[in-house]
Amino acid sequence: MKEYNHTTYAILGILTTTCKSGYAIKQFIDQSLNHFWKISYGQIYPTLKFIEEEGLATVKTATQEGKPDRKEYFLTQKGKTTLKEWLKQPIEQIPVERNELLLKLFFGRHQSTANTLNQLNDYQQKLKITYQTYTNIEQMITTNKHDQKDAIYWLFTLDYGKRVTQAAIEWCEATTERIKKAKDASYSK
Repeated sequence: MKEYNHTTYAILGILTTTCKSGYAIKQFIDQSLNHFWKISYGQIYPTLKFIEEEGLATVKTATQEGKPDRKEYFLTQKGKTTLKEWLKQPIEQIPVERNELLLKLFFGRHQSTANTLNQLNDYQQKLKITYQTYTNIEQMITTNKHDQKDAIYWLFTLDYGKRVTQAAIEWCEATTERIKKAKDASYSK
């Protein structure tokens, strides 16, 4: 099996949904994949062109009243097989998280305790917003898309995001308490 990059596989997967145009794919990414897999807008159209050139999809032009024609992409049998073969492959590695807060915290002794606590608090607030976003997406899927075959799998990935985010919120709380206790202990000496 020829190997492709993950963006190619992601777009092949998206083409199994009702998203067929570059714009629809971008919308889908923004509303779902972007929470755990980043694909820039600039990658979509070159990847679609590549997928067509590789024979993984065909393109049809759809006319739209009052708008320019739109290209729609449909998986070929080769595209479906390529996606299925990739899905069977074992996971290559556990992803390494790049986290600016952790990097700053690692060198935290070189900044004030107040600044460290402010950064932790800010990070925790952002995590809470992310958690609420996941909850809203979950509600939308269970209410409006529960009858789609992919919905259960979307909910699995969403559950992962919610659990990781909740754990990070709890870590912020515990770390904040430990920093405050360490600060109090240093003042009592």
